[in-house]
Amino acid sequence: MSSASWHARISRGRETGAGFLVTDRHVLTCAHVVTRGGTDPVDVSFSAGEVPIPARVVAHGGWDGGETDPGDVAVLELDHAVPMKPAQFAAPTDAYGDPPRRLLAYGFPKRYDEGTLAEYRATADQLIADEWVQLEAWAAHGQPLVPGFSGAALTLADTGRVVGMVSAAARDPGIRNGRMLPAHVMARHWPRLGDLIPTPGFERTEKERLRELVARYGGSPGPDCGPERLYRDAVGPFGPPVPPRGFGSLWDAAWYLLSEVPDAGAAARFAARLADFTEDAPTRGALRSWPSRRHGHRQRATLTASRSGVDAGAGTDARAGMETGARTDAGSAPVVRAAPPAPLWSPILVEIAPSGSGDHRFLVEVSAYNDRLRRVVGSRSLPADRVRSYVLERIDEAYHELDPEARELIAFVLPRRWINTDVAHWKRSADDDSPLGSFAPLVVMDLERRRSGGLQHLLLKKWQRLDTQPVPRLHRIGCGALGQDPVRLTIGLRRGADMVGFAGPPRADGSRKLFQAGLNAAVPVMLWPRTGCRGEHRGGTPEDCSGAAFLDRLAEHLAGLTPAELPAYIHELRETAYTSEEREPHWAYDLALLWEDPRCLPAAVGGYLHSPVG
Repeated sequence: MSSASWHARISRGRETGAGFLVTDRHVLTCAHVVTRGGTDPVDVSFSAGEVPIPARVVAHGGWDGGETDPGDVAVLELDHAVPMKPAQFAAPTDAYGDPPRRLLAYGFPKRYDEGTLAEYRATADQLIADEWVQLEAWAAHGQPLVPGFSGAALTLADTGRVVGMVSAAARDPGIRNGRMLPAHVMARHWPRLGDLIPTPGFERTEKERLRELVARYGGSPGPDCGPERLYRDAVGPFGPPVPPRGFGSLWDAAWYLLSEVPDAGAAARFAARLADFTEDAPTRGALRSWPSRRHGHRQRATLTASRSGVDAGAGTDARAGMETGARTDAGSAPVVRAAPPAPLWSPILVEIAPSGSGDHRFLVEVSAYNDRLRRVVGSRSLPADRVRSYVLERIDEAYHELDPEARELIAFVLPRRWINTDVAHWKRSADDDSPLGSFAPLVVMDLERRRSGGLQHLLLKKWQRLDTQPVPRLHRIGCGALGQDPVRLTIGLRRGADMVGFAGPPRADGSRKLFQAGLNAAVPVMLWPRTGCRGEHRGGTPEDCSGAAFLDRLAEHLAGLTPAELPAYIHELRETAYTSEEREPHWAYDLALLWEDPRCLPAAVGGYLHSPVG
């Protein structure tokens, strides 16, 4: 303690108090020390007899003048930097223990211009009014807390590290107790202080970075982005509740997660959730990747290396693993090709669901998978007219989460009544008019089926059988099949179909029922034209029916392909269709692919939880 030159004497008018140096130009003290001195200049000195250094108040905690008002913190900026080493802080929990920790305060009461020590201890780690910790004298004798100790640092006697600041003493001189503002509480009122206080799992530079990013958030917190809402998203339904006082700002919530919540991952989830509401793209990306990517990459590399039985070439393009297969002539079936090992996909999953708060709002979540690990990139409740732009923007950002060697797959999970939405034709971005389906393999999935435990179980069993079956079975449902009984079709498809091709889109009542039968049968692959024949002609299927022609071409192109290859192969077909210069549209121009392998898309763990009317 004798070498701790960072203790400061604060003078303003007739008021005298204490303070302590925390940077080469900043001193902390109590707001009441510098407020009750009126408009007189503030002077700071670090040793008796030295020339005082002028200072000015640059920040305060909002103290309102009452003895029990919170925020009794003031930050002074010195007229010039000083050479002594600033105070160092202990971790928030270090002030307490059994036996109690001895705390020293260095104050400047009357007739002690050189300062004097008082010995105290924290009564308990319980916050009074969510702001103070009670102090009691270490012994029945010695220096009590009196005027002149306000603003003094409370330090651990054995290390000299700061755990808090004296803010008040008992009015009755016979009661030897007082109040301490713990360091982590002071950091609520001056965010920069949080950089200096040790917090498990986070380095100073990481906390400083988060503080800067939170300050750069450009929006005003609304119901979806308020500090309490983001806090609850970060800790989950079983985490610590919001403190009774609530949170005064986004940083207040972030600092509470850093300093008082044991789960070190909660602060990172808070940052990622805030990113979703940040308009500035660089800030959004920095928040999402905070505190750093190094831990995630190391973990993914370990998981990849530990996989057993994975073919060394499984991560390469599926086209490299397919034999070309010569055709005997233009109209004949292709040569059956041997099935390669199932490719490893890294899906970008887009889930769009009704919000429950009206027909025109949707819950939208975009995630990226790496080695079955899911990272939520964005999760919002949005009006219908904002869904497309939001999804496209987040898909682009999701690529930052994929390993460089990953085989991307864009998968849309859509409500059944919107399964025919033209997501493959969405323009990829504001600066790129090319269809999203030409950029990467793209598939759709059924929301209701993805949420069904029974159908997911049946899908897994079907994929396990497909892995050992050389040629999948394609079931055709043509225009003349619209009168089929959907229940019988469901049962038949469960037993005898691996892929189903439809002659028309699921828009008319009859075709929708047959399409639903395929979904309920847990068929892994379903294909159809988004436009074209709707099966409304009577008297059989005419020779010029576009739906029949579609099924013929589909059967020709799918012959010999395994279902695991289809996303990559359909992507090739779409590229060909989009670049075709023929007068008539290419037969695959509006080709839709429903493809679902639950092994690539495990159920989310730790995703954001929403109220149905969020």
